[in-house]
Amino acid sequence: MSLSNLRPAEGSTKTGKRIGRGAGSGLGGTSTKGHKGQKSRSGYSRKIGFEGGQMPIQRRLPKFGFKNINRVEFKAINLDVLQRLAEAKNLAKIDVQALVDAGFLSANQLVKILGNGAITTKVDVEAHAFSKSAEAAIQAIGGTVTKLK
Repeated sequence: MSLSNLRPAEGSTKTGKRIGRGAGSGLGGTSTKGHKGQKSRSGYSRKIGFEGGQMPIQRRLPKFGFKNINRVEFKAINLDVLQRLAEAKNLAKIDVQALVDAGFLSANQLVKILGNGAITTKVDVEAHAFSKSAEAAIQAIGGTVTKLK
């Protein structure tokens, strides 16, 4: 065996159909495109949303609503999650990096602490935003609240 006589295994490769190469090929004539019509022509490409000439759905339905370009998206973290994290990792201070390391959010997400659940461990919390109930609950047990940005 040498490089000059290597070949693929028997039956592992197929040759493609040679369309439009005369009547003898069995694939001449209309070249598998049927008879006439727009789709049989060269260069045909259907427009996105084309419905055969019927008014497309994106033109039939009205536009409504709007996108607020000033919207700020926060990842919500509840107090019970902070409690579990503080107990599991024995933390006295929970900041964005601690939440990223624990897998609750990605590095570029903004975090808001919400007041669902209870917190019993005194912790210092740094986040981008807090709900009033979460802020009150953290301060009630002697922790501190630091707003970022």
